[in-house]
Amino acid sequence: MAIRFYKPALYRKDMDAVLQTMVDEKIGPGERKKEFLKTFASYIGKKDGIALRSYPDAISSSLEALGLEEGDGVLVSVLSPRIYLDVIKRQGLKAIIIDTDENGLPSLADAEKKLDENPKAFLYFEPICQIPDSISGIKDLGIPVIEDISQSLGSSYGDEPSSEEESDDSSSEDEKSSVQAGDIGNIVISEFEENGVISTGGGAAAVTSDEDLADKLKKSVASLSPYIDLPDMNAALGIVQLSKAEMLLERRNMIYRTFVQAQQKSGAKLFGSSSPLFKANGHSFSVIVETKPDEAIEFSQKHGVSSKRTFTQSIGVRYQDKYDRFPNAIAAITRAISFPLYPFLAKSEIESIQRVISHLG
Repeated sequence: MAIRFYKPALYRKDMDAVLQTMVDEKIGPGERKKEFLKTFASYIGKKDGIALRSYPDAISSSLEALGLEEGDGVLVSVLSPRIYLDVIKRQGLKAIIIDTDENGLPSLADAEKKLDENPKAFLYFEPICQIPDSISGIKDLGIPVIEDISQSLGSSYGDEPSSEEESDDSSSEDEKSSVQAGDIGNIVISEFEENGVISTGGGAAAVTSDEDLADKLKKSVASLSPYIDLPDMNAALGIVQLSKAEMLLERRNMIYRTFVQAQQKSGAKLFGSSSPLFKANGHSFSVIVETKPDEAIEFSQKHGVSSKRTFTQSIGVRYQDKYDRFPNAIAAITRAISFPLYPFLAKSEIESIQRVISHLG
């Protein structure tokens, strides 16, 4: 039997928290939802926002909070989730699709070229653990940013800030020696599905440090509450997971680094940054193969390892033949495959995945 591709990082303590919520007979949106939202916002350096039952609603509310009007353009990368297009269309907005850079992040060079189309927001998706090494170039565009950290939550780039730097409130964001997932966005969104670094078994949040935006986020869902709010039962699971986030992230990062070592012995290219300053959250692991991806997947399955195409749910699926428009992203769209990466992988399973990755062409 092949190694499972996903396995939620759930411990008995996590289930006990959910059961306690049921015993308390308060499983709908309530105090635990508020606690989870506050804890999550604080974890990524934000102040307030909303916790909802669905990821599309978090995207929609964030666009609404920015005050976009019908027909306004929204920058999105071609590797972004396909659901972006559905939400943008439902809002009466226009998607302005751009290429990625060499690490799979939205291309700032391509974004600058699209400024003549007068985009009003940048829906900035960070795929497969990736975050930029600087926030200045994004800020220079002068467009409100909704940063999607669903796959990058917990990733960092650069040196960890010293305690002196952390206490110096006078230092600007642009002067920071490191970048953390969540540093870029005027609004930061994340989903919490079962394969996430933090899982509530479904749901999402949109948070910010801007009081005005926080009020607008809340107003955008006020008429739909409580039907749109994250239930306490899900929030209880998220609270426990956040309490051990650092332990989970360390385990994930260790496995990620082990797989990178295997990739360096292969003929496949690592998806994303190979910089020693980049610390991946280990959400997942992806490589771009030189062979046909289906052949690589068949090879891994023969050796008891599950794998799959990485970007089958991306906007780019419909643009696989558009190399002239998306020269950086096409290789990832057409030839990237992903492997299992989660904290509960046994040593023998990690070694099996290593062997498969190291023999990819």
